[in-house]
Amino acid sequence: MKSLFYTIILVAFNWLSTFGQTYTGPIPKPTSGYGTDGNYTVATQSFANPNFSGHDIVIYYPAGITSPVPTIFYSHAFGGNNPNNISGFLNFVAKKGYAVVFVPYQTTGVTVQDRYSNLLNGFIQAAQNYPNIIDTTKVGFVGHSFGGGASFANAYHCFTTLNWGQSGRFIFAMAQWYSYNISQAELQSFPTDVKLLTIVYEDDVTNDQRMANDIFNTINIPASEKDYLRVKSDTINGYTYTADHVVPNNSAFDALDYYAYYRLFDAMCDYTFNGSMAGKDVALGNGSVNQISMPGGLHNLVYSDAPTFANAQSTYQFPCSSTENPRSVHCDEALSTPETIANISFSMFPNPAKTMLYIETDKAISQIDILNQQGQFVLTTNIKNIPISALSSGLYFVKINFADQSSKVEKLLKE
Repeated sequence: MKSLFYTIILVAFNWLSTFGQTYTGPIPKPTSGYGTDGNYTVATQSFANPNFSGHDIVIYYPAGITSPVPTIFYSHAFGGNNPNNISGFLNFVAKKGYAVVFVPYQTTGVTVQDRYSNLLNGFIQAAQNYPNIIDTTKVGFVGHSFGGGASFANAYHCFTTLNWGQSGRFIFAMAQWYSYNISQAELQSFPTDVKLLTIVYEDDVTNDQRMANDIFNTINIPASEKDYLRVKSDTINGYTYTADHVVPNNSAFDALDYYAYYRLFDAMCDYTFNGSMAGKDVALGNGSVNQISMPGGLHNLVYSDAPTFANAQSTYQFPCSSTENPRSVHCDEALSTPETIANISFSMFPNPAKTMLYIETDKAISQIDILNQQGQFVLTTNIKNIPISALSSGLYFVKINFADQSSKVEKLLKE
């Protein structure tokens, strides 16, 4: 069944590569601010891929540069080993003044570890071959699906072993698949100066969002430097914007690509590489208006620092609990419950808190759980006045389970 699925995905990618896409839908591209097309002319360099004969590694970069520029290392989705599949994004990056390295990896006949090595070796070879283009002191790792899951292990190696990104580094992961080659200890000792934006899609039924939740909740990046966003589907003037697993699509064909991907990526680069606080407000705005607002009547992006909106695992082609997932024991079910959308009277105070935490609500409570940043239970109770003096100082998540089986998650700072 899964081999058939992979074949369908591969055929879809090849179709897009052959026929391409033009920008469609009633909402136009942005004409100002983050997400607008840059003014650089795009140049390319390519060289033989030592691990995948006949599929060259390609670097897109701004033509005419006289010194190396910040560089994006892109990990493509399964079956998407033709750069034409994401030509829109690759050209967008170069037009904005950055370089981007595209490394094709094999779809069949190899292991997951082989694909990871193919990506990593290609990135390193590109940096070694083209030091006049690639600035490894300012880097971003961007990945979708299989590539999203792979970005964490390969970025960790480049950050910690090769010391890439001393002057700025980030990860931008979309609809990620399982994450191999990175341990719990490595995630919990991740360099804290890395920025992270995780994006999931409302109608993605391919990859269980718990995989994204797990890594996001576990990774040792301060809450101020990481955000988690969900993109919603919509119909505007009869045109359907579908937030599913094939977003982002080939050659940026509608507003979801520009406003829920390019805009956020553009802002992340500006913040990470240039220190722009305006960029941070869009890319890592902690739910700010500038971060979540979408144009033309589209639903706003849904922000969370404690992701709670995964569907049942049976929804997905690749559930988190699968034996294929090397992190299946870390699925964080407590932080992966359906999102509660309800107007209720609720307050939690004080926050920050030192000795006591108080919950006030007009709904009946069945249980209150307090979890640490790794998604581990540290306290469970059914009383609203909660002594917390025994907890260590730091950030926690308070999950309130109501008697009607709905739930609510709030952040708590323990002094």
